[in-house]
Amino acid sequence: MDQVEPDLPDPHPFASRLAAVERRITAACARAGRAREEVTLLAVSKTHSADAVAEAVRLGLTQFAESKVQEARAKIPLCPLRCRWHLIGHLQSNKARDAVALFETIQSVDSLSLAREIQKQSEKQSRHPKVLLEVNVAGESSKFGWAPDRVLEELMEVNALDRLEIHGLMTIAPYATDPEKVRAYFRRLRELRDRAADRLGAPLPVLSMGMSGDLEVAIEEGSTMVRVGTALFGDRPRPQRAPDESGAD
Repeated sequence: MDQVEPDLPDPHPFASRLAAVERRITAACARAGRAREEVTLLAVSKTHSADAVAEAVRLGLTQFAESKVQEARAKIPLCPLRCRWHLIGHLQSNKARDAVALFETIQSVDSLSLAREIQKQSEKQSRHPKVLLEVNVAGESSKFGWAPDRVLEELMEVNALDRLEIHGLMTIAPYATDPEKVRAYFRRLRELRDRAADRLGAPLPVLSMGMSGDLEVAIEEGSTMVRVGTALFGDRPRPQRAPDESGAD
């Protein structure tokens, strides 16, 4: 009787996970009639080491995201210089100074008051951060972000802050085991982005929406940036609690 060879651990788990994510993105783009180049893969490295980031860089990734300023402050100096850093977690006003110093893009600008504080800190540091306006499309009380109508009402005031470069919108969809159940929220953000661009009279090219579990439907609905953590880096140790609300999975 033939012996069954035992399953050996994958010697290159990150490379295998990256290849699988790339296949998913490519297939979703093909279904939507979009070019693969239209979607940026943002690697969410929160709770993972600088060595894990360096491995991802060796495999060609350059866009990384963190959720907490404190963790980023310790990690970013240890990572390759070619990394481009995004903040995707909720930003408290008292952390705006460090966020402006550390991040090229702040995706979680969720109020006019926070935008004004980022402007203030950017003036002090002679910086021009890229920002995304976070919208709470589903109106969930557990999440941060502008209400859709209010972001349109306050858009011109944010745009008047000359240190901020508004590149688009971001949302965190409600948690669902079936990705189809969140498709409508992604569609609403795309439609809101189009209305905001019309109001500004300028393009807003970035739609940051979709994570490990729902990136396909997000891409089909127009996402230009998917925030992927678990599907790339593997599970992260954390206590049992409600699904993460920090901009990534």
